[in-house]
Amino acid sequence: MNTLEKITAEKLLKIKAIKLQPSNPFTWASGWKSPIYCDNRKLMSYPDIRNFLKVQFARIILEKYPDVEAIAGVATGAIAPGALVADLLGLPFVYVRATPKGHGLENMIEGDLKPKQKVIVVEDLVSTGMSSLKAVEAIRKDGAEVIGMVSIFSYGFPIAIQNMKDANVELTSLSNYDAILDEALRTEYIDESELETLQEWRENPDTWGRTTKTK
Repeated sequence: MNTLEKITAEKLLKIKAIKLQPSNPFTWASGWKSPIYCDNRKLMSYPDIRNFLKVQFARIILEKYPDVEAIAGVATGAIAPGALVADLLGLPFVYVRATPKGHGLENMIEGDLKPKQKVIVVEDLVSTGMSSLKAVEAIRKDGAEVIGMVSIFSYGFPIAIQNMKDANVELTSLSNYDAILDEALRTEYIDESELETLQEWRENPDTWGRTTKTK
């Protein structure tokens, strides 16, 4: 596991942007029961952390995609980090809504995206990847080219990996679920018995917890 994944995991856990509750699971919007909850919007309240994320995103983008011409943030969680990265790189920025605006111009993409522009999509969190890829589809439909995606955190679900592959999108995340578990165990945020539960969840997140008792 590389140092960047560990450092990012440490920062996410430190400010409780990621919470782990194996014995008292959260309920996601999808209805899934989960022992982990991620709220990366918290990161924007910490100048040192948001600067770290901005610099790391910019470094990855310049190293892997030097021909990038625009940055697109996925609403709403990735609007702020996406704008920060675009500002640092001196590039145009747009953001992509989950659905078209219901009035006015009814835009799904806000900003001025040019046809054939090479775009990097910025996400805060990737679970199944479907909402992220919906943004990719909107950008492609608008005539631009998505050359890659970066995210703060990814759960690393097999379905997400397959979805990205099927859509021909390369995803690079600053941190991931394995790094979070390693860091949480190292700092005694969790113990070995909780680690087993957390690992079981990742194997079957859609069915996990149906027999799990919550407080």
